Amino acid sequence: MTTSTRERIVAESLRLFADRGYAATSVAEIEAAAGLSPGAGGLYRHFRSKEEVLSSAIREHIERTRKQVDAVMELSKSFAERPLDTRLRMTCQAGLAKMREEQELVRVLFRDLDQFPHLVAEMREGIVNPLYDGIARWLADQPEFEHSDEDWPAIAAILGGAVINYWLTNESLYEPPTRINEDRFVAGWVRLGLGLVSSEPAPAAP
Repeated sequence: MTTSTRERIVAESLRLFADRGYAATSVAEIEAAAGLSPGAGGLYRHFRSKEEVLSSAIREHIERTRKQVDAVMELSKSFAERPLDTRLRMTCQAGLAKMREEQELVRVLFRDLDQFPHLVAEMREGIVNPLYDGIARWLADQPEFEHSDEDWPAIAAILGGAVINYWLTNESLYEPPTRINEDRFVAGWVRLGLGLVSSEPAPAAP
């Protein structure tokens, strides 16, 4: 599949923003990384500004996330006959894989997006919340939980947050929390999920 100039600009700009920071990355550097003549204005034939390149990168990731959530929900139906621990393990591993996939965007978020609150809002509503919503929907759809009155969005916030925290700690501190490797983390996450089968719903908050 041939990558278009626009796609190269978006991909290389996000890589540079993640490595060096938004402010420290020049338009000429993006052009050079994308295979264009630096300083010749090639970027402006596709985007009005460097900020528009960043906005486009975020929106492309939002669209990809939407498609991924829909695909996972559809695919999960074919795995309904597998043991619950297998399904939980696959879900946790998919969450960690998604975090690795979005690592450049996450770096830009924590490094630079405070100056673009509208883009933070787009990431929150277009990537983060749909992922949590997807976990909640997935849990509620499992046959073992079909008669449960659990607050699935709240549980999804806990289970999804654990995946994000594990990955972020590993990424920012260069090792996982208390050196728990990924296999042990996934096993612990699955154990928590299995505990939902026989648990009684917690009383609602006053």
